[in-house]
Amino acid sequence: MNTELLSRIQFAFTVAFHYIYPPLSIGLGVVMVIMEGLYLRTGKPVYEQMTRFWIKIFALIFGIGVATGIVMEFEFGTNWAVYSRYVGDIFGSALAAEGIFAFALESGFLGILIFGWNRVSPRVHFLATLMVALGSMFSAIWIVVANSWQQTPAGFRIEGEGMKARAVITDFWEMVFNPSSIDRLSHVIIGAFLAGSFLVMSVHAYYILKGRHLDIARSGFKIALVVATIASLTQLFTGHRSADGVAKNQPAKLAAFEGHYDSLAVADMYLLGWVDTQKQKVTGISIPAGLTFLIHQDFTTPVTGLNAFKKEDRPSAVNFVFQTYHLMVAIGMTLIGLTLLASFLWWRGKLFEQRWLLHIFMWAVLLPQIANQLGWYSAEVGRQPWVVYNLLRTSEGLSQSLKAEQVLFSLILFTLVYALLFVLFLYLLNKKIKHGPDIPDDLIPEYSKRDNPILK
Repeated sequence: MNTELLSRIQFAFTVAFHYIYPPLSIGLGVVMVIMEGLYLRTGKPVYEQMTRFWIKIFALIFGIGVATGIVMEFEFGTNWAVYSRYVGDIFGSALAAEGIFAFALESGFLGILIFGWNRVSPRVHFLATLMVALGSMFSAIWIVVANSWQQTPAGFRIEGEGMKARAVITDFWEMVFNPSSIDRLSHVIIGAFLAGSFLVMSVHAYYILKGRHLDIARSGFKIALVVATIASLTQLFTGHRSADGVAKNQPAKLAAFEGHYDSLAVADMYLLGWVDTQKQKVTGISIPAGLTFLIHQDFTTPVTGLNAFKKEDRPSAVNFVFQTYHLMVAIGMTLIGLTLLASFLWWRGKLFEQRWLLHIFMWAVLLPQIANQLGWYSAEVGRQPWVVYNLLRTSEGLSQSLKAEQVLFSLILFTLVYALLFVLFLYLLNKKIKHGPDIPDDLIPEYSKRDNPILK
């Protein structure tokens, strides 16, 4: 493998591993705000105990997320020096805003969130929980803004030529509100809500199946289910908006999503399939003219296909993009079905009687994570061969002195270190889950009777 491919694999690996944790932080932060808000409103100990428990999980996720995110900043300089120079003015502004408005806010209130119980008033502690949740979302805002600028550059001019060329901001707010930033941000944030809420439902489903902490488990599951149901339905809307933006601003990527090669023709929408890139044909199950209808709201307007672009200007891994995109959509529809079914059973008063469904929710924690990863694969691989769309090719953004063996060595090293971190994360997470919420001494008899059917 050459230096470019190895560098892309290395960056994809580090980003994908890091991206396990920020969505969990964002989604879990929202759920914790609701839990603690209910405690302030009702004064019921059950809400306090579940909030205390999930704060411990949040702290673990936050710590691993920070540790895994540092590596990427060094990779910009070591592997992608030309790219870093090109986008430095843009990324510098966005990352500085993240540090000032997001990370400082989140980390500043984190100490109160973790250690502030019994040291500050309940309202002050709730404020800390709210600020940490907002800080995690602000962080996502600036990262997505920076990435969206790569997809749809705006508010800049190019200074210099050749290897010394760089993009300079001419309008900060035009850069921030570039054509894809709002649609992509809403899609990412909702995906994070799903990741966090499904984590809560997974753990609480486990407790219900084991007959442990039943008051906390049932109440927490319902809170997370409300968040997940709203988020899964909202994701349908944000996904459609995002696809409309791709159709307008990155037509080659949209064509890759559906394996649409004809230069200008009505396009089908595939439910599943396989792209033969040699024959430029998709074999699968499709809705005739479905993509045309989604984009143009009619069945006759043609859609721009891959053959309308030069071969060197369009994605090469079309089948990969096709598969990741369709798997993401399939998981999204599955999440809608699961949450609506659970909500219906809750309404009928039979939710916690369905042990088979609780087993599904216990493992469904993986689905939002997989969908989030697949969405990023689709977006980033579908953007190729451009690292900055229609301005800078990925092959041109590499560090000129970088050698393939250097990248391979660091990739192997990162893989080993990240594997150890992941094992440590799973071990600590499992330990905290099995320990469960801490119940104050004065509530132990009450909770024991509720949790143990023999004592009822």
